Amino acid sequence: MSITIPREPDLVLISWTRNPLQKGSQRMITASRVIGSSSPCRSLIQSGQSLRAALKCLERNDFRIVARKKTTDVSGYYLLQRG
Repeated sequence: MSITIPREPDLVLISWTRNPLQKGSQRMITASRVIGSSSPCRSLIQSGQSLRAALKCLERNDFRIVARKKTTDVSGYYLLQRG
């Protein structure tokens, strides 16, 4: 019988904001933190990048949203996990 150590999950925390002066403006990443790996989406999870593009890439690569919260009318965060 073989015993293996389970792989630790990859976590990505993304903080976002939108322009309060422009109704319907796109949500943009303001900060992020990765624990483990965010491959192959690493280049999209940068400050100033589109939140929508980052979320699409992460979800296509087996990440799932485990928490999200709107902290104000124009900002919030997402926590995603893979594994």
